[in-house]
Amino acid sequence: MAATSLPSSSVTPRSATPELVPHWIGGQAVSTGGARLTIVNPASGATLRELALGGVEEVSAAVASARSAWRGWAETPPLRRARVLANFLTLLNEQRDTLAALITSEHGKVFSDAQGEVSRGIEIIEFACGIPQLLKGAFTDQVSTGIDNWTLRQPLGVVAGITPFNFPCMVPCWMFPLAIACGNTFVLKPSERDPSASILMARLLEQAGLPAGVFNVVQGDKTAVDALLDHPEVRAVSFVGSTPVAHYIAQRAAAAGKRAQALGGAKNHMVVMPDADLEQAADALIGSAYGSAGERCMAVSVAVLVGNTADTLIPKLAERARRLRIGDGMRQDAEMGPIVSKAALERIRGYIDDGVASGAKLVVDGRRHPVSGAPFTVAGLEQGFWLGATLFDHVTPQMRIYREEIFGPVLACVRVPDFAAAVELVNAHTLANGVACYTRDGNIAREFGRRIEVGMVGINVPIPVPMAWHGFGGWKKSLFGDMHAYGEEGVRFYTRQKSIMQRWPESTPKGAEFTMPTTK
Repeated sequence: MAATSLPSSSVTPRSATPELVPHWIGGQAVSTGGARLTIVNPASGATLRELALGGVEEVSAAVASARSAWRGWAETPPLRRARVLANFLTLLNEQRDTLAALITSEHGKVFSDAQGEVSRGIEIIEFACGIPQLLKGAFTDQVSTGIDNWTLRQPLGVVAGITPFNFPCMVPCWMFPLAIACGNTFVLKPSERDPSASILMARLLEQAGLPAGVFNVVQGDKTAVDALLDHPEVRAVSFVGSTPVAHYIAQRAAAAGKRAQALGGAKNHMVVMPDADLEQAADALIGSAYGSAGERCMAVSVAVLVGNTADTLIPKLAERARRLRIGDGMRQDAEMGPIVSKAALERIRGYIDDGVASGAKLVVDGRRHPVSGAPFTVAGLEQGFWLGATLFDHVTPQMRIYREEIFGPVLACVRVPDFAAAVELVNAHTLANGVACYTRDGNIAREFGRRIEVGMVGINVPIPVPMAWHGFGGWKKSLFGDMHAYGEEGVRFYTRQKSIMQRWPESTPKGAEFTMPTTK
């Protein structure tokens, strides 16, 4: 859930030198002659590739391809659809490290984290391979004299996904495997910052035997997004990103009569009780706040320190934050990579400036090297987008660094007197994606899970991302729409229920019937 809006991208003049990332339409790579966007390695600032930006024309072509393929794919038995996904699963497992390295080169996250992202995407595909069971309907014999009633779930048609930069493999896998398993055809609009993973997955789907047109990719910016939202043949839209854009997507989709599943921003809290194992809590906060440079929708960005825990825990956090190993994500010893872009780096620095100005105590300043005090950078990679871990203490709910999603390696510590105050603080926030509580007290754990008004809860688990069969989603302004991503919620989102009542002539009463069928 990236803390960004959807402005039209600034583009570079067309150049034949860098590798071009194409669209994928109708089972083949398609390159257009329009504007192009430069893709850079955030660790070095060097140009990697160029992206062919699409708009209304490319979206129309992709939707037409998907619409043409839909009827045949929808009529394909679910078991045969599952076999194609099983082939894709095998190929994705074989290419896991290749895909992870591609993600690291464009996003910047460390290689082991990128491997983990691919693994979580694979788990959704494994779940989708069970689609014959998941699509089973319900049957009732003899609901009335001679009448049987059953329900079935049928695909919607052409559906679309709009995905963020922070998980270029995993988040699309929240969407398209279930969508196509259910019999839909799919158009993906990935982030323009790290688009190459989408094309690699498209090629693997083709190798797996997926018919042309069932899965399509349109590269682009807001122009492509709006074209998908407005196209009359797109029946449903899934989105993950910031809250303002999620709200925009949901509203525009609803106005066009589409089903929408729009996951927004997050301000994830971790409550640390006085009885918690503070060494474990410190490690959990460091990993969850600074992993992937804080560019995760499930990153913990607020530590809620209850009672006297702050006096013991803050020094532990500061010491760990200062010795965090930051560098190129392909280095085996790297624990945190760069920020995804120069614009994101400047935005996060602005939040740090604002936190200082608002009176929060800056315990660790990620803008400067923890030893030399010089502006933070990595030797040999000075043109990269580097920022160290940042730690604030004495943050209050009125401060902007508390209210807003920063989406960077910034941890804000808030002190509260007791458990009731911690629950009240968390429940008052409008972003309610994920939350955690560290405690040894079973009653506190139980009450926390029951009383907290957040979609995903961890008890001594800092990043409570549900498994593939449970579904992902927040509450309040972290989700616009009625259904969470993946799991059985995903199956419901990508299908619609049909109820069928049937009676044969031999059991039909003589004469006209002027009442509703009843059990009499």
